[in-house]
Amino acid sequence: MFTRRTFVSTGTLAAIGAAFAPRIAFAAAPTEKRFVFIIQRGAADGLHTLAPVGDPAYAAARGALAQDFASAAKLDAMFALHPALANTAALYKGGEALFAHAVASPYRDRSHFDGQNVLESGGKDAYQIKDGWLNRLLSVLPQEQAKGIAVAATVPMALRGKVEVASYAPSALPDASDDLLARVTQLYAGDAQLHALWEQANATRALTGDLAADNGRNAAATGALAARLLAPADGARIAMIETGGWDTHSGQSGRLAAQLRGLDAMIGAIKTGLGPLWKDTMVLVATEFGRTVAVNGTGGTDHGTASAAMLLGGGVKGGRVIADWPGLAPANLYEARDLKPTASLDGVIAGATAAHFGVDPARMTAALFPAAGPVRAVEGLTRSV
Repeated sequence: MFTRRTFVSTGTLAAIGAAFAPRIAFAAAPTEKRFVFIIQRGAADGLHTLAPVGDPAYAAARGALAQDFASAAKLDAMFALHPALANTAALYKGGEALFAHAVASPYRDRSHFDGQNVLESGGKDAYQIKDGWLNRLLSVLPQEQAKGIAVAATVPMALRGKVEVASYAPSALPDASDDLLARVTQLYAGDAQLHALWEQANATRALTGDLAADNGRNAAATGALAARLLAPADGARIAMIETGGWDTHSGQSGRLAAQLRGLDAMIGAIKTGLGPLWKDTMVLVATEFGRTVAVNGTGGTDHGTASAAMLLGGGVKGGRVIADWPGLAPANLYEARDLKPTASLDGVIAGATAAHFGVDPARMTAALFPAAGPVRAVEGLTRSV
């Protein structure tokens, strides 16, 4: 029999709260809290990150992918964490990491662009809202500390809005091809000044690229950079890190292991770089949607629905997995193919940020998700609650 652990939630509906609660200046006192959002672009497979090995239908449903968890350490009777997440496992053991499984945004189709827009804007439908929930979170902070930074080539949708933010590598241009980059490198090779600037630009581009690149060293450098931007007393309080490479349609076993190893290195570097500030830091890791339960003919998975999210940090009430587990038996799947969503990712975000920054959950929900429909903030995600 499954152990069903449900989310404990409270607060009024966002639709009601938005009508009566102001969307700015909810936090009365200055804060030392930091918040980092790591987005997994491409639809990360939550079932292959946090595997429900205790589900009787798991092994048959996942086929060859289940072998990656044959010797993985179990977090509890139901779930095992991917072996590539060593730093994350240590945080879990120390009570500084928790996982929310079978969660999803309101989006129920399978387009990366639309799914990411819903996740980042905090709306119910794609392109319904023109600014992002992370920018609206900045409006909740005291004005003098409402500083955000994007560790990305451009400011992502989640950070766009009325509050001005900075970007580590701003650019309005699409990514250049490798061939073009090589030709420009040759062009600048004989110019000492331009060559140095070009090399620096390429290094910046590498930091925000695929997590698996250079055996995870670029990912660790990105995490260290984010920590340096957050650490100063007058530095950013909110940061967003873009990661790509999660669209594992083929060869998922090796590709996802490399991705998770890079993510793990990034998380470890953030903690190390922040030092004592880690106790006041929360890191959210989330993706636009999950992947199919069944493995396809090329050893990968296709676009799905529910996935898993992570919360990490010194104040997180960790060492647990929260899930109302739907099961992987065929009759329990969403549209006969996907992990069924049983909890709101928006509710996790609202509850986590409200508790972290000491803001009333109903007010935080109204500020972050004013058009997402009935969202209830999940309580009990930090030690202070």
